[in-house]
Amino acid sequence: MPANPLHGVAIVGAYNTKQGRRLDVPETDLLLDAMRGAVRSAGLTLADVDGIHCSSSTRWRPRETAMWLGGRPLWTGTGDVGIPAVLEAALAIASGQCHTVLIATAQAGEYVNREETAPWTRPSHEFTECFGLFTAAEFALIARRHMHLYGTRAEDLAEVAATIRNHGAQNPDAVMYGRHVTRADVLASRPIAEPFRLLDCALTSEGGAGLVLTSAERARDLPVRPIWLLGGALDRCGMSYVTPPTWDRYGDVGARAARLAFGQCGLTRRDVDVAELYDPFSFEVIRQLEAFGFCARGEGGAFVRDGRIAVGGELPVATNGGLLSFSHAGLAQLLQKPIAAAQQLREELPAALTVRGAEVAIATNGGAGALFCDVLLLGKERA
Repeated sequence: MPANPLHGVAIVGAYNTKQGRRLDVPETDLLLDAMRGAVRSAGLTLADVDGIHCSSSTRWRPRETAMWLGGRPLWTGTGDVGIPAVLEAALAIASGQCHTVLIATAQAGEYVNREETAPWTRPSHEFTECFGLFTAAEFALIARRHMHLYGTRAEDLAEVAATIRNHGAQNPDAVMYGRHVTRADVLASRPIAEPFRLLDCALTSEGGAGLVLTSAERARDLPVRPIWLLGGALDRCGMSYVTPPTWDRYGDVGARAARLAFGQCGLTRRDVDVAELYDPFSFEVIRQLEAFGFCARGEGGAFVRDGRIAVGGELPVATNGGLLSFSHAGLAQLLQKPIAAAQQLREELPAALTVRGAEVAIATNGGAGALFCDVLLLGKERA
């Protein structure tokens, strides 16, 4: 069997712009900051890039941003921003279509009516308007079914939320820096969609993010630690908001992607030191731990107890503060998961959040309520 093409590609740049609930910065400025910051963190310039996948939530698309690099011929990405963009770029590099790819995105100014839920959580079409389904409710249906089947407790959800939010409270770059939370605080916060309370739910924010990938040959010449792609795969079950997110059908989404990703590099779950899991709602972390095989079905609630997912625990989760506390900025939040994994392995997070000796990290996008889940494995050493 030929070698996996991902194994010849490394992340060499990882950067987040300033994040905030409301930044009052043009979206274009944020995107340019993300692009420049990512190449700078790789020890490169924009002139070194020959592939681009840069876009913003409301204005810019990859082919348009390619013009910003002078109109010269470039490989241009076409897929979703986040882990899909990382895998698409890696395969382009591995197949010789380009050697260095810049991925970046940003969001600002989209959420203007703060008296309503964020617009991306309430799509307007015939499948949702008649009964008011929105993102929190979709994920809540999955969580409630799990609680009914396996006895998962509200306190377990609160443990996840408090742990991740307290990671963010220690991260000066997080939107919720300094805001420490207890399980009691989570349980006392106002109801949103049963069983979720306010502090079980991701925040809404603005910001940008960027990554740079390059070939193994070029990575060797850069003044930075390369973080290697070890494995990755996508699970897609269809479009959210157009079919009921039932547990029996979608409860293990991501399990196949995880099996494929681990199989690509021969690692096991015990090899993972850090889990930058997608955390739009507290229960989704519990679900992913089960779906990915870190614990058995129904044991996720017990798994997250007693500090096991905190920095210093057995499997630290969302170490930069995640979507619950660091940021949830449009499509940038999808890219921020592999960024967090790369920064953790490069030891670029604050000392209190750095997992000492970490060699392998998992990053994910999506979840059961969204009917998709993407998995990426990264490591300090090449597979």
